[in-house]
Amino acid sequence: MTDDLLTLARDTALAAGELVKRRRAEGVTVADLKSSPVDVVTNADRESEALIRSILARARPNDGFFGEEGASGIAEQDAGTSGLTWIVDPIDGTVNYLYDIPHYAISIAVVEGTPDPLTWTALAGCVLNPASGELYTATPGGGAFLGEQRLAVAPAVELSQALVGTGFSYSSQTRAHQGRVVARLLPEVRDIRRMGAAALDLCAVASGRLNAYYERGLSPWDHAAAALIAREAGALVVGENGRPPSKEFILAGEESVVRALELRLLHFGV
Repeated sequence: MTDDLLTLARDTALAAGELVKRRRAEGVTVADLKSSPVDVVTNADRESEALIRSILARARPNDGFFGEEGASGIAEQDAGTSGLTWIVDPIDGTVNYLYDIPHYAISIAVVEGTPDPLTWTALAGCVLNPASGELYTATPGGGAFLGEQRLAVAPAVELSQALVGTGFSYSSQTRAHQGRVVARLLPEVRDIRRMGAAALDLCAVASGRLNAYYERGLSPWDHAAAALIAREAGALVVGENGRPPSKEFILAGEESVVRALELRLLHFGV
């Protein structure tokens, strides 16, 4: 069953990827604002979600759906009756997409349960970067892949040698605090990367391009697929106080790096 779900997720992501890549070539403008003046949504976000939703509904009409944009541009949930829910980010990294920075993604996951990362069980996940064509996939116990290549996290390193990814909130007050944390962390690691697409950051952990990644404030669609991919590549993916990752906190990487980084972040008040 999980293989069939993954095939559907992959085929749907590829179809949406063609759409958003075409729209990017035609030119993109801001359609609306969400949580702040810098939290934008484009028409392509909405078109992508509508396409994904229609493909999934035709294939699996009884499944639930939870997408970032919704019909009115606001996240909304359809519960469904099958016990499965599709968690969708139609364009992760919309600001990158707006500026034509080729680092954005379509993220599609299917989970058993409700769209609550504290309780769901992820069954399949797919993350596609339409600009590069890189396609990440995973199923529980089936491993994580970039195309046909099986993925594994980078080997253990001392924290001082770790390349760490993070992201920032759309709230200016929260961003100011996050900046202070980064300023304290920076001298203690190899370097920091802030690339602007959480799903791709987690996939970078899975592929060994980052040693670790952390962030607060992610929504379920930001990490539903990519956390599974990172975990299947051997990463430890944790939330706050040992709980599963959620909006409160997510930290991923090789286990010893995660444990060392977690201590520093707690000390800095992340």
